[in-house]
Amino acid sequence: MKDFLRNTWKHRAHVVMALPAFLVLFFIMYVPMAGLVMAFKNFDFSKGIWGSPWAGLGNFKFLLASKATFINMTKNTLMYYVIFTALGTFLNVVLAIAIDQFVFKKAAKVMQTLMIIPVFISYAAVQFIVYAFISTDTGILNNALGMTTRFYSTPSMWPAILTIVKIWNSVGYGSVLYMSVLAGIDTELYEAAQIDGANKWQQIWHITLPALIPMITVMLLLSVGNIMRSDTGLFYQVTRNSGVLYPTTQVIDSYVLNAIFKSSNFGFTAATSFFQSVVGLLMMLFANGLVRKISPEDALF
Repeated sequence: MKDFLRNTWKHRAHVVMALPAFLVLFFIMYVPMAGLVMAFKNFDFSKGIWGSPWAGLGNFKFLLASKATFINMTKNTLMYYVIFTALGTFLNVVLAIAIDQFVFKKAAKVMQTLMIIPVFISYAAVQFIVYAFISTDTGILNNALGMTTRFYSTPSMWPAILTIVKIWNSVGYGSVLYMSVLAGIDTELYEAAQIDGANKWQQIWHITLPALIPMITVMLLLSVGNIMRSDTGLFYQVTRNSGVLYPTTQVIDSYVLNAIFKSSNFGFTAATSFFQSVVGLLMMLFANGLVRKISPEDALF
């Protein structure tokens, strides 16, 4: 303890500089965790969180009560996580490398700016863009191809539709992180490779991709913590919360949102969020442990 206090006093200037960020993190991220007790209570507005009666594991049992619904939404959540993460990471890396290798640098910067714009468009607006393309009567796609496909009544089509919308919305912004890594690669490495006779593909394979692996690993490890979470706006608003589409579009977050609107059972929603967080934490610890065994320098801790 003496060593800790002595070291803190020695670096007091750094401690003072870090204090505002620490306080924000503490009050926004840690103090609200006391509310997790709601997961084990029958929440009553008139009695508040601490005065509400205990429910034990009742809220978790309610979550598992409908096995078919729970299994289906869990399967959808995991399926979309794998699709979005795998395809998104691949396209982020490809796009970052393509822009980095683009000959016309000014044009590359314009393209980069245009590709970032979609991430700032709310899904409340995106749903109208999607509807304009796939609505049955006035949709651009149906009119252009001479079809009468009822997209909002065909669940099997929505994994592809949601994937396209998600990729359009996030890939441009996601590639920025990888471009920052590419900007830090020593150009002498490429020059040396050219002298040795390496072509562009060989330079990318042996210099560019190895430099990106640490960032890819970190991003994947961070994303694993959200394996049980989904973008509520994408699954709730873009699908227009159509019950017909639930077999392929209902995920845990959209299920919780519907439960709030229908019953206002905040104990149940807290239990669901707690379940998501615990699974995410365990998965991140497992993934980080696996990476630490294979490549210790790329692990988070």
